This record gives sequence, structure tokens and C-alpha cells, in this order.
Amino acid sequence: MLDGEGTGTQARILQPGEPVPYGALPVLLAETTVYGAVCVETVLRGWHSDLPRPWLVWMADAPARPVPAARYRIRALQTRLAGVATVPYLPVLRTVEDAAQALEYKDVRAAGDKLRRQIEGNSK
Repeated sequence: MLDGEGTGTQARILQPGEPVPYGALPVLLAETTVYGAVCVETVLRGWHSDLPRPWLVWMADAPARPVPAARYRIRALQTRLAGVATVPYLPVLRTVEDAAQALEYKDVRAAGDKLRRQIEGNSK
């Protein structure tokens, strides 16, 4: 969704221990579960202060609001994040094999466009 054209030039996954490239905008991805929020907290505890604050892309794991414990934890962590972008529950993501296949669906493309606008519009 962050690489809308599927070229791999706009977004890529960093491997464990790989440094954040200079000028890159780091993004964390988590589901809207308590476990996902705990994982975000764990990553932020080890986040080096010399790195730019990361964005959190919070992916809905169900067609409902996140449970209060997850919402409160993310709210408490917001000062350590550049921002929080939410992605609605997209059931089609459970049925596809890769990102290219997911982008064939208009609701996924629309959510990706909105996500990129939100992050790019607030990162300047």
C-alpha cells in the first residue's frame, strides 16, 4: 500500500539489524490488537533517538474498533511516533498471495492512496 506502483522503490522491508537508510521515513506496521500494540511498544523501547520517529500504520484486524487496551497503549505511545495512520479492515487481504494481487482490488488501492496521502502530507 505504501508502494502504490509496486516498483519497490517507494517502500521496502528492512531486515533485522539493517540500518534505516539516510532520508528514509521509517514505518512500523501492526494489527489493531493488544499484542500488536505491545509489539509497537517493544520496538519503540529499542528505538535509537538518532533515528527519525517512525510512523505507525495500524491495520484493522476486524470490522470493529480496536479494544480499549490497544487504543490506550497506542495513545500513550503517540509522542514517540511521527504519527498514526489507520487502515480499515480489508477482508480481501486475507485472500491474496502478494501485494500485487491485493492492489487489483479498488478498496485496497483506495486505502493505499489515503494512507500515502496521510503519511506524505504530514511528513514534510
